[in-house]
Amino acid sequence: MSDSVWMQTPIGIFQLTANSIGLCKIQIDPPSTDRDPVSQINQQLAEAKIQLLEYFANIRKTFDLHLDLDQLHGFQKDVLKIASQIPFGEVLTYGQIASQLSKPGASRAVGTALARNPLPILIPCHRVVAANGHLKGYLGKKGIAAKKWLLELEGHKIVGEKLV
Repeated sequence: MSDSVWMQTPIGIFQLTANSIGLCKIQIDPPSTDRDPVSQINQQLAEAKIQLLEYFANIRKTFDLHLDLDQLHGFQKDVLKIASQIPFGEVLTYGQIASQLSKPGASRAVGTALARNPLPILIPCHRVVAANGHLKGYLGKKGIAAKKWLLELEGHKIVGEKLV
């Protein structure tokens, strides 16, 4: 069984979902038909909401939340593990992650794994860019604009859709 809560953020509406293990999903701009009011939110969701609001206010740089990563397997799990270790204010390229996995030709597969990240922001897939510094794909209705906003929040200079 899982519980969900909604929150407005600078990059869109988030639906946070948690189960007995921990936070298991953050969906950015989910369909409005899925929005059910929640009368009570559990402690995990309340804490996740607080920490995310602190992050968006540029107060928090790391998260201290229980995550349920049981739905992750194989290559995706490996990619997201590396992405989760990218510190606030730093970036890696898709190719650098592929190389760390000893799969130097797997840059596109890394991008696909990141696109299926069930916990964006907490597993900071926004900190992964193309080798030339261009911002590629991001979740939610705002897409690249959201990724740009997040990277600028973390201190990066972006011109157009490119990290400089």
